[in-house]
Amino acid sequence: MSSFATLLVSCPDRKSLVASLAQVLYGHGANIVDADQHTDTVAGQFFQRVHFDLSDLHTDRTSLEHAIREVAARFEMTYRLTQSSAIKRVAIFVSKYDHCLYDLLLRHRSGELACEIPLIVSNHEDLRPVAAQFGVRFEHLPVTKETKAQQEQQALGLVREAGASVVVLARYMQILSNDFLRAYEGDVINIHHSFLPAFVGGKPYHRAYERGVKLIGATAHYATADLDEGPIIEQDVVRCSHRDKVDDLVRKGRDLEKLVLARAVRLHLADRVLVYDNKTVVFE
Repeated sequence: MSSFATLLVSCPDRKSLVASLAQVLYGHGANIVDADQHTDTVAGQFFQRVHFDLSDLHTDRTSLEHAIREVAARFEMTYRLTQSSAIKRVAIFVSKYDHCLYDLLLRHRSGELACEIPLIVSNHEDLRPVAAQFGVRFEHLPVTKETKAQQEQQALGLVREAGASVVVLARYMQILSNDFLRAYEGDVINIHHSFLPAFVGGKPYHRAYERGVKLIGATAHYATADLDEGPIIEQDVVRCSHRDKVDDLVRKGRDLEKLVLARAVRLHLADRVLVYDNKTVVFE
């Protein structure tokens, strides 16, 4: 896969965008394997994902990147170019709930998630045995009100030391500061129940049961300074009924949480997500 690359593009919508990019790639000998595009006619924005083969380039990659930059400047494009050989490294943050952590580690072991997982950070010791089972470094950084800022700086240092470019909050029950989120802007993925904003705070499933909800959901999104309001990557729901007790709602909700989080992480790793105006374009 080292000969493949992916180009993600967003810019004001104009004529000849697709042709210009295709011409640049073709002119350098790149073979487009897959291309998808979307135009937001309300916002007047154009988005495209191009996956292409570099094995038959008749220039070099530096020349190709320079040509892409020239097109980007001409059309006021924001773009990201990644090579498939550049495997992303993921740090997972957890607290006590293990369902999302187990799911990510199992999917990684099976080869479903194309990444490396060098680090697990937790504010509790409970999940250390899980990390040991999968051979992943586990760091326990307890949090108190007085030590929260110091703990977060330690966590940030560990992520950098591990060379991780993506942070996944797999039911990490702590709020990250703006400084942390700015350091990894667009690369921190969070999961939560999608009752929000209906049942904020503690015991959402108990309150949902009392309200008699008919749908249980989960949402994966990029974490931002606005708590639980970042751009949504993936969501799903499952029906429930009057027969479901609180434990049933919790079980259904957790099943969805791990499924939705895994989908979001996989999409991010494959460079299939573009963010704009606190929304996302997700190329399936």
